[in-house]
Formats: sequence, structure tokens, C-alpha cells
Amino acid sequence: MVAPTASEPRTNNNGHRLYVKGKHVAFKRGKHTLRPNTSLIKIEGVDDPQAAHFYLGKRIAYVYRGKKEIRGTKIRVIWGKVARPHGEWQLWRGEGALQAQPPPKSLGGMVRVMLYPSSI
Repeated sequence: MVAPTASEPRTNNNGHRLYVKGKHVAFKRGKHTLRPNTSLIKIEGVDDPQAAHFYLGKRIAYVYRGKKEIRGTKIRVIWGKVARPHGEWQLWRGEGALQAQPPPKSLGGMVRVMLYPSSI
């Protein structure tokens, strides 16, 4: 491999993420009933109301692998959206609950909170 000269720009191949990591903590529930259409999401690094407000309306993606290839890939995505805070700004409700109900295997699993749509 040849080192780049002064006239060539250095390229950083690390890439950039357009999402923040989150965790699918639980489904919304009452004392007796479980509501799988609404998921509770913990977003990494969000601990105060000012930081939390930024994520309202952002898209959530649960990415997983299926057994069979569909349209040339085994990777599948269930989409949803950050709807509102749950409790003391530590958790978020994902409405449209990731549109189709996510599988129970997703509990405790990672979700991606996309940084779009953006209002900045």
C-alpha cells in the first residue's frame, strides 16, 4: 500500500452512522394486559429532557436476519417511530410499534434510532 502524497486527500474509511443505538426494553403494559403495538425503547446517552426532545418523531429500525432470502437478502427491518416519552425521560414509546409487532426475541435487543427526519 502506498501512502497518500500531500496533494491527495486522506480518506477515512470508518464511515459515519446515521443512527443512535437503543435497546428494546419492553412492551407497553398495564397490570394485566400486554400491549405489543407499543414498544418501550431506551436510547443510549439520553438522560435529560433537553436531549430527549430531539428524538421525538425519529424513526426506529429493528434489524434482524431471516432464514430465507427475500429480494436477494436475508436482512430484514421492522420500522416504527419515536412517539412520546415514558416515565421520567429515561424511556421512549415507539409507536406503530415498529409497525408489525416485533418478535419476542427482540426484547433486550438493539434497535437503531435513526437521526431522520430532522428539524435542524
